[in-house]
Amino acid sequence: DELNIFQIPSPHITFQHMLKLKRAIEKNAEEYDGIIITHGTDTMEETAFFIDLTVALPIPIIFTGAMRSSNEIGADGTYNLQSAIHVALHEQAHQQGVLVVMNDQIHQAHYVMKKSSSNLDAFKSINYGPIGRVHQQNVHFFGVAKQQVTYQVSNITKNVLLIKTYVGMTTDLFANLDLSKIDGIVIEALGQGNVPPSVAPIIEDWIHKGITVIITSRCPEGVVLPTYYYEGGGGDLVEKGAIFSTELSGQKSRIKLLLLLEINASKTEIVQAFQ
Repeated sequence: DELNIFQIPSPHITFQHMLKLKRAIEKNAEEYDGIIITHGTDTMEETAFFIDLTVALPIPIIFTGAMRSSNEIGADGTYNLQSAIHVALHEQAHQQGVLVVMNDQIHQAHYVMKKSSSNLDAFKSINYGPIGRVHQQNVHFFGVAKQQVTYQVSNITKNVLLIKTYVGMTTDLFANLDLSKIDGIVIEALGQGNVPPSVAPIIEDWIHKGITVIITSRCPEGVVLPTYYYEGGGGDLVEKGAIFSTELSGQKSRIKLLLLLEINASKTEIVQAFQ
């Protein structure tokens, strides 16, 4: 059966769309042995991660899409959908959380990232690789998905910013922020979790004002670690009260923090969730 929940370009996706999709999945789960969601690739990793963190079902939930549209030579949408169906029918697809099937690869929603703006082989699981592959009609799993903790939310009312650091960054960017409307901030830091010294006092001020600050890296591979203790170093930021998102990208860290704040998680619980 086909359910048309909404048809919009993926850059138009909001958390309200994600919540509507979550409700539709949960409402129809008992009728199906698996669910496949066709989704635009620009924000697929974020919607898949949101569903992975909010839906606890044993049946396969699989996202797929196309890097080339149906009017282009070498269009891949139909093939990817067929591959997703084969994966959904495979017995090992159960209890694997949300999966993303693209270009013969099976990825975990937790790790997958769109790495290319146009290449057919655009989706990669950073640091870990795919947990399976599709060979025509044959599906091979060679890994088990990381089991996620799910968060029961009915709405998204919190506001979390995502800020990328860069050389020569100044505080002008933050001068007009209305902190009363901000619940959390995710910083895509340099390297293992370091920021320019001009930003460090700003981060400390945010923390003192009750804003949860998450530090991740702008590097697509590797993890953040409190290695350096100079002003703005990762260790310095942790001592100031920032929380490291050990392995998640900035966009996924933002989603996870939003959900944690929505359920009123304590700082200790947030620290544990990101480690």
